[in-house]
Amino acid sequence: MRSQGELVVAAGFASLVGPRTDNQDFGGVHLGSASERARHGILAAVADGVSGGKAGRTAAELAVRALIDGFYAMPDTIGPARAMQVPLVAYNRWLHAQGQGDAMLGSATTFTALALRGRRAHLVHVGDSRAWRFSGGRLSCLTADHVRPEPDLRHVLIRALGIESELRLDHAAIELAEHDRLLLTSDGVHGVLGAARIAAILAENASAEATAQRLAEAAIANGGSDNATAVVVDVVRLPAPDHDGILAGVSALPFVDSPKVGESIDGFRAEAVLSEGRHAVLLTATDTEDGSRVVIKFPRREVLSERALRLAFAREMLLAQRVTSPFVLAAHAVRPDRQTALYGVQPFVEGQTMDARLARGLPPLKDAVEAAIKLTRGVAALHRLDVVHRDIKPDNVILTAEGGLKLIDLGVARLPRVEDFRVDEIPGTPGFMAPEQFEGNAGDALTDQFALGVTLYRWLTGKWPFGEQEAFQRPRFGRPVPPSRHRPDIPSWLDDAILTAIQPDRDARFGDAIELLRALEGGGALDTGARRRLPLIERDPLRFWQGVSALLAAGLLASLLLH
Repeated sequence: MRSQGELVVAAGFASLVGPRTDNQDFGGVHLGSASERARHGILAAVADGVSGGKAGRTAAELAVRALIDGFYAMPDTIGPARAMQVPLVAYNRWLHAQGQGDAMLGSATTFTALALRGRRAHLVHVGDSRAWRFSGGRLSCLTADHVRPEPDLRHVLIRALGIESELRLDHAAIELAEHDRLLLTSDGVHGVLGAARIAAILAENASAEATAQRLAEAAIANGGSDNATAVVVDVVRLPAPDHDGILAGVSALPFVDSPKVGESIDGFRAEAVLSEGRHAVLLTATDTEDGSRVVIKFPRREVLSERALRLAFAREMLLAQRVTSPFVLAAHAVRPDRQTALYGVQPFVEGQTMDARLARGLPPLKDAVEAAIKLTRGVAALHRLDVVHRDIKPDNVILTAEGGLKLIDLGVARLPRVEDFRVDEIPGTPGFMAPEQFEGNAGDALTDQFALGVTLYRWLTGKWPFGEQEAFQRPRFGRPVPPSRHRPDIPSWLDDAILTAIQPDRDARFGDAIELLRALEGGGALDTGARRRLPLIERDPLRFWQGVSALLAAGLLASLLLH
């Protein structure tokens, strides 16, 4: 899985006076040191002083400075939201007291701030400054103005720093995505430009600094009579997702029945039922937000426990975000604030499964070997990350219309240092499971190799190496018939590669999927080290004994002629 890494952002700030004589706004971004970013995160804030003269500017500037000083002084264990609230509550109490003691010093300020930590942004807000998120071409306002509701009194604040002795802050947590643009504005910007114009400027994808300057200048140029301040934070890179965090989000989602064709859920319009399996219902759908075709996967609770289903969905979401391979299917990103139920979304891939292709007959050998190499590369990509698929089979491999290949269904994968299923829920499909799995092995790289070998045997021959198994059967792992017995055009090196991968004795298999990949790519020319070539008696005992009998008969005949 991709290195955990760190949060990387690009930030821009602009604040213009406009027609006023002084600037009552204050804001900016505090990136902090590397240790501050790791422990606490990154701060962005905008404040708009609401008193005349220098008092408003002073209130706004002190609010931002109080947040920065207090936030990084808090222990990181209390969380970003609490670390922002504590210093702002103290500052609000002081600012309110100043106004009570001396009307000349009294002032107030709006305040909107974001703390970016890990894969989340934590928002605090009071007043009529605003926070926005521009993601996937859509602009969303994250805050509500605290103003009088009457149309002609919406400039009158009912909540702000310094107005009340007890501070009432709005809080929110936002799940971030790479390439999100976060924006903070004073009312001198959004009060003039409006959401549509702001979205258009953000969509230009200029640098964060240039975008902030463009927003402030556009507000003044469009007749703004107030100071115009904008802070833009571009999310360049996020740390790798955490399984526990994903599982926590999944655990909050309710189970629902899959929608009927024509119905919608969270903006996904169901078009057709793709399959109804033991564990899930798959529907093709259209994402009405961007028009793309997707597949939605809804869990069925008849077989697995709710805990197991949530673990499975958390695994799929985690791996879809962290595994980068052209031969492993990724996920279609869904914003957490959009999803209201437990389901998974994947891009729709035009094509067919290996199993469906086999139903039409065996593929040409050249095409079959090319697909075998792609599938092995996908499995190797998982194994490099210590991820075990645990259900490799032709049903879980899609051959795309463009000639590609995608390994799917990562919901039962085994991940390092992640809670696993109960023993009675350990996944696998009889006929593809290695002998040791029937003895309690929960799945590892060598059992994946065995399932991959059986899959390739099926793909090349349409037959089962140990006989087809029912769910209630325990297979008999004898000596498998070489694939070339079912298909004479299979070369000996390919026979050997597949027979090695499906050895009942795990120690006789390839050391890892990379060795199998080398054997497939090298056409048997590569030396695989300790791996021995199987003798003819093991690869084809009938042919061996036929040969021995022929030699004995020839010897007997020669002996009779000589005597």
